[in-house]
Amino acid sequence: MAYVPGVALLVALVAGCSAGSDADDPAADSKPGSPTVSAAPPGKYRTLPESCSAVPRSTLKDLLPGAADLPQEQQDKVYEGTATVTYDTDRKVGCRWKSDAPDASRNLSIDFERVVSYDPAVSDDDRAREVYAKKEDAAALPTSAGVTPSETPGGSASASASASGSGTPSGSPSGISSASPSADPSGSTSGTDPDEDLRPRLLDGLGDAAFLDDALTRAGSTAQHRTVSVVFRTSNVIVTVQYTEQPARVTEVPDSRELQEKAQALARKLDEALSD
Repeated sequence: MAYVPGVALLVALVAGCSAGSDADDPAADSKPGSPTVSAAPPGKYRTLPESCSAVPRSTLKDLLPGAADLPQEQQDKVYEGTATVTYDTDRKVGCRWKSDAPDASRNLSIDFERVVSYDPAVSDDDRAREVYAKKEDAAALPTSAGVTPSETPGGSASASASASGSGTPSGSPSGISSASPSADPSGSTSGTDPDEDLRPRLLDGLGDAAFLDDALTRAGSTAQHRTVSVVFRTSNVIVTVQYTEQPARVTEVPDSRELQEKAQALARKLDEALSD
């Protein structure tokens, strides 16, 4: 057969490409039977609720008692709330409410944060655990040091106080030193602190993890105001409830037990709504 240079060159080029194709194939270096790395599972929640509609009106009436005495149009405006400014409603939403009464003003806020991990090796839930843990550490709960709230007299640097820049530790929720066997504000005494269970602490039975903080602060010559914060995580969503009362009289101290009970009750309602 006659020798054809062009055909011989074409055959050589095809053979060369076939021989080098394994070097460019990513699977060529993988060993037989080597495990395949799969992406971490996504979180349970892909969206967030409409925050200003997340709290029933009946609950708002209980939390904002001053609004009930307003004309209907003003009541409706109070109960509508004000949405938090956010640039991604799939990642973070919130709402604020405020009511004023002759004896005290009340403020309520709720925030939902959906945590997403952009690392394929880290799940959304694991990333949410890290974000929640930072919030818990920032609250400096007595239990964070490995002791129970009853072993540490107050000493919580409130997350809400830190956020406002006051830097005021929450101390004993009743505003009375827990180091002494003082009783309630009425002046009676006993060998145990009746507000012992009201100190900042971890909470059971709320989401996957939860804590409560209680900060009593005074700004200048104004009345003392108390802010109770309940933060909980459920899967890859972190929810924060803040409930504040400021009495009209500078001599009055907001009741810790009432604020804590109402803030926790709302947090549990939000947790149940997320689980539905």
